[in-house]
Amino acid sequence: MALHMMIDSSSPEVPFNAPATISKRLSSTKPIAAAATPADLENAKALFLGKQGRITELMKGLAALSVDEKKSRGAAINQIKQAVEQALNERRQALADAELQAQLKAEAVDVTLPGRQSARGGLHPVSLTMERIEAIFGSMGFEVAQGPEIETDWFNFTALNTPQDHPARSMHDTFYVEGGLLLRTHTSPMQIRHAVQHVKRHQSRLDAGQGMPEIRVIAPGRTYRVDSDATHSPMFHQCEGLWIGENVSFKDLKVVFTDFCRTFFESDDLVLRFRPSFFPFTEPSAEVDVQWRGRWLEVMGCGMVDPAVLEGLGIDPERYSGFAAGLGVERFCMVRHGIDDIRRLFTSDLRFLEQF
Repeated sequence: MALHMMIDSSSPEVPFNAPATISKRLSSTKPIAAAATPADLENAKALFLGKQGRITELMKGLAALSVDEKKSRGAAINQIKQAVEQALNERRQALADAELQAQLKAEAVDVTLPGRQSARGGLHPVSLTMERIEAIFGSMGFEVAQGPEIETDWFNFTALNTPQDHPARSMHDTFYVEGGLLLRTHTSPMQIRHAVQHVKRHQSRLDAGQGMPEIRVIAPGRTYRVDSDATHSPMFHQCEGLWIGENVSFKDLKVVFTDFCRTFFESDDLVLRFRPSFFPFTEPSAEVDVQWRGRWLEVMGCGMVDPAVLEGLGIDPERYSGFAAGLGVERFCMVRHGIDDIRRLFTSDLRFLEQF
């Protein structure tokens, strides 16, 4: 019901008890319709329904009327009161809707605009190099070994035929921790652990004089040494390879790593040079250089596994032989991408890393 009248109890034209009092004391509800804020609406409500409001005054005047007049005029006043309350509720809802629309307009999102996408990350160049190395060796049938970065002296040195007075055991070269443990200086301990478990799995075949399956594994991972300059970092990554089986020779070593280097550097005519060297765990031993962009670059060390190492693993060196090799992952990454300082790989400079 729309209210078209407003009560004017102060009108001097018609006395309260006149027959047409109610109708003549009503006019438009402009104060309610004109309310622009909730506060204005409360003021309009007080004008009609407050303690001194127009309808309240009319209700008070009923006390002086007869019973019949009270019934008729009371009903009319109640009808007016209900109409006022309805007008107030409608205006209150209209103000709330207007406020909501204003808020929605202020917070509107233009769905036609491109979304704000989060920047996509990427693998670190060292991680990419590790994946490349693993994929190439995986195509040759090599497994990937894993092992702890905190090692025992036996796995890191003794099992690899490293004498007690070897410089690598010095605190100037190795990070030692409590309990006689150390941070592994190479990933060779993973090869030893893998070989030990391999021998245990096939011990019954060995005891029966039967042959055991070949050991063909690579061991990639972090290593630690007390060293830091443009080409060395106290933390770096290595990948070492081990192949033990019957009749494994130095020729196999040369074929495997020649093929690996040519595949890694994407050069079928890459020239490798094997220079005699020494490592306590291989005999004979060699350093491997590649001819890269007009100069020789040293990239890895390798050799045939020393018989003493095989015996320590419980493998008969008269029947089995093998080769081992180790390469620096950062070194391969730097050579392939022309990086001149290893420290660039660990400064977290996105301008550098985003190039890969």
